[in-house]
Amino acid sequence: MLLTSRLEQYREAILSLPGDRPLTREELLTGTFRLHREGRVEVYYAPHGEYVNPAARLVIIGITPGWTQMELAFRTARRLLGEGVPLEETARLVKREARFAGGMRRNLEDMLEGLGLPRLLGVPDAGALFGGGGGEGEALLHTTSMLRDPVFAGGRNYTGHNPALPASPFLLEAARASLAHELPLLRRPLIVPLGKIVEAVLRHMAEDGFLDSGQVLWGFPHPSGANGHRHAQFAGNREPMQAAAEVFFGGG
Repeated sequence: MLLTSRLEQYREAILSLPGDRPLTREELLTGTFRLHREGRVEVYYAPHGEYVNPAARLVIIGITPGWTQMELAFRTARRLLGEGVPLEETARLVKREARFAGGMRRNLEDMLEGLGLPRLLGVPDAGALFGGGGGEGEALLHTTSMLRDPVFAGGRNYTGHNPALPASPFLLEAARASLAHELPLLRRPLIVPLGKIVEAVLRHMAEDGFLDSGQVLWGFPHPSGANGHRHAQFAGNREPMQAAAEVFFGGG
């Protein structure tokens, strides 16, 4: 289902983009797609976050889409809209194509496998959750970001630091508002927060009674290759995360 009407709102602007090559920052990081600017922080629209899968049993939450995801999302939306694909199907396929693109997805799949989540969900491997092997497992997964729209700080992908998200009233409120809009549309899935920044926001929301702390897989590292501590973090938290997943899905 569509989260907002923004894909329709931006349809003509997306169709006006070149359709025969990768898109540039000069074409996307413009006033046309800019949603907000505060100091060195800029927020842009991208068609990556317009679809939600309400039947998902597993939800993975990142910080915010980066440039790679943003460009791929626009390029995919440009192609699909140009082919006359309906808005909701365009949004679904854009999310499928762009989510956690690149090496981060491989790292993420390895950690999901390491926790036995594919087995608990009844799929052959983690790749099936991302549309591999015929795509049946894809119906079990929803991916999103707590800052659903791409955020850049000083022109670089925002990582949750500089400015620190908990210390930025604008970004913290944007994250909470985004999750407060999206999570109630889901049917109590297991939530995997990617890294400490996302986890901190979810802890606050759990303390406020917005969600059940028992549905969050606390301690999951951010899968970015830039996180050189992810292997040690995963090894240190693996057993309690496995136990929590088994209990959540009734296997423990």
